Amino acid sequence: MHRGWDAPTGPDQLWVADFSYVWTLAGFVYVTFVVDVFSRRVLGWRVTTSKHTALVTDALRQALNVRARRESHWTSTGLVHRSDAGSQYTSVAFTAELIAAGIAGSIGTVGDALDNALCESTSGLFKTEAIDITGPAWADRREVEWQVARWVHWDNHRRLHSSMGNLHPIEYEHAHRQAKTVAPNPEVA
Repeated sequence: MHRGWDAPTGPDQLWVADFSYVWTLAGFVYVTFVVDVFSRRVLGWRVTTSKHTALVTDALRQALNVRARRESHWTSTGLVHRSDAGSQYTSVAFTAELIAAGIAGSIGTVGDALDNALCESTSGLFKTEAIDITGPAWADRREVEWQVARWVHWDNHRRLHSSMGNLHPIEYEHAHRQAKTVAPNPEVA
């Protein structure tokens, strides 16, 4: 089955989302990410102590705010949000958030990890690079939240992707915008 990972020709055409858990000395915390498939940029993330729907709706809201801050005329028209079939993503509250934002939801079939594999890969990289490096020594949600913020900043501003010409996600999006901007022709005197 074709998943369409190479289909986006620009930012904000396909976002993927997923969440995972991190063990802390105070119990589990849950970390969610929203990633733009075109640039691999993490647009939204959240860390909570429960798996309630707010975990995923807050990350979606953050992603929307990140895009709206960049461009005052930004629109979600044509944007597809793909996730797994977890109860958080199939909830009435999350569906209402997508509808209110004008985003088309796309939910994978139960047990099919391929529908949002790119985001699962992001979660796996996060855990390997930012969480597992210190072992099981995370004290609580606040420590994990700080680590997520640091890792997302690094991932968006420093991680080079060979599939994107060895650019980091922010730089790749900037290069795309620059290429789409047509400079006005100087008037001939």
